[in-house]
Amino acid sequence: MLKKRDLQDCQTLYHLMTHPDVFPFVRQKASSYEEYLFITKQTMEAEERGEIISRTILDEWGTPIGTISLFDIEDNAGFLGTWLGKPYHGKGYNKMAKDAFFDELFYELGIETIFMRIRKNNIRSQKAAEKLPYVISANETRKSLYEQLNAAGNNYNLFEIPKDQYTLHVMRSGTPDQESSQLLEA
Repeated sequence: MLKKRDLQDCQTLYHLMTHPDVFPFVRQKASSYEEYLFITKQTMEAEERGEIISRTILDEWGTPIGTISLFDIEDNAGFLGTWLGKPYHGKGYNKMAKDAFFDELFYELGIETIFMRIRKNNIRSQKAAEKLPYVISANETRKSLYEQLNAAGNNYNLFEIPKDQYTLHVMRSGTPDQESSQLLEA
């Protein structure tokens, strides 16, 4: 489902990223394939320095369909950025990618808080964030960060995913493996 970024995936990802329904909401924009290669190489180097964590999202057949990243990592917290190619919208890949990425961030890499800044005009992402039971609106609770994000204009809503809230959700909902073993014991 997820793999570390690889230059070999750039051709497919660049084509998906340039779709008009996707491009406006991509954080690391590129106006050419060569620029996308350069940005991806910079991303890989930044990950080696601990500044970012970035993964390619794959479909069931191992085809690259988008990316998911944690940017601006500081004090075991960072900002989530994710995008999927238009043909993959509404098919459940976003949730699966987030679940896998959050598990890696919280339980393998020591991240404590994930922030999401979502443009107020990005209705698709707003609704997706509001559906997640472990997401907290942080416009009021993280007022100084919210104001910093909106210093140039009131463009973003701020959401927070604390590790403990995510862990509680995972414990309550269980995993498919836990459900299978419980059924076998019954």
